Amino acid sequence: MSYSFVLTGGGTGGHVFPAIAVARVLSDRGHRLLFIGTERGIESRIIADAGYVMEHIRIGALNRVGFRRQIRTAGELPFSVAAASKILKRFEPAAVFSMGGFVAGPVMIAAILQKIPLIVMEPNAFPGFANRHIARYVYRALLSFQSTRCWFPAAKSEITGLPVRSEFFSVSRKSEGPFTIFVTGGSGGSRTLNRASRESWPLFRERATNVRIVHQTGTAEHAALAEEFAVLGLDGEVVPFIRDMAGAFAQADLVIARSGAGSVSEIAAAGMPSILVPFPFAADDHQKQNAQAFQDAGAARMVLDADMNGDRLFREVQSLRCDAESLIQMRERVKQFARPGAAERAASVMEEAAASAAR
Repeated sequence: MSYSFVLTGGGTGGHVFPAIAVARVLSDRGHRLLFIGTERGIESRIIADAGYVMEHIRIGALNRVGFRRQIRTAGELPFSVAAASKILKRFEPAAVFSMGGFVAGPVMIAAILQKIPLIVMEPNAFPGFANRHIARYVYRALLSFQSTRCWFPAAKSEITGLPVRSEFFSVSRKSEGPFTIFVTGGSGGSRTLNRASRESWPLFRERATNVRIVHQTGTAEHAALAEEFAVLGLDGEVVPFIRDMAGAFAQADLVIARSGAGSVSEIAAAGMPSILVPFPFAADDHQKQNAQAFQDAGAARMVLDADMNGDRLFREVQSLRCDAESLIQMRERVKQFARPGAAERAASVMEEAAASAAR
């Protein structure tokens, strides 16, 4: 049976790309879809490029913003909920799927008020602001961490993981060549990781270590970093952006990265040892919670942003490079966080909710 579904989520690629993964499964199963987002958000471009229809509402952030922005957003909220309600009444979805981000708040409130089944995907160890406040009203919460279940009714939550491209699950362990570290702060780069990596390069050169360095910098600082790397004559490459992240993982022995939900999910799927450096200004400090969960499980090491510099990066790499047992242990333990089939399961829950509501 074919149903109509609404999906929402935006603000960052980490909110949008998993929602698109779920949309693809639903579309392949013959369902009618509509996205709700903001016109100025990243979701507006990405969803259009993916070939889906989006309608827009106006809303700003409430969490980790200044007081004036909070007041402005609070004033916008009733109008945003009303706008979302009109869209839902016109489209008549059988269920609503939320991936989070500030645009999701009004849509979730509108769905709850209209008694439309609401399915939320919460990929972080600590739930986002909106999900914490609507937890008891959800039809189902799809989670990535066991620790998050305490925030939702037990009967309404399950561990599915975050949708991750299939190629990450087939990454094979590198078996030859120099010890390779892959440093990535995401597509936009990370100033902290860029600085720490640059500071570590003379140390690797002075100690004549057999290490290859691959660093994704983002575009803003790429030219200066690439020039300095070339002058030092180290083995490796400095690039602004890598499209084939699974391929980059396959060529690495160790990943140094931020700990957003997308990053840690890909690391888990690929079974990669990692040093995680949480972004300290993430909403509700959720990146630290993610990294802490991995570290507590022996699946990664965590270094706080304030503590990460060239010397610390060099020492952490050298410690792990000389400790094959710890690397093997990380590879094994990180797999407990890998969840294939997350998009398919989310789509099935949507269908279950729609069938239940139709009875």
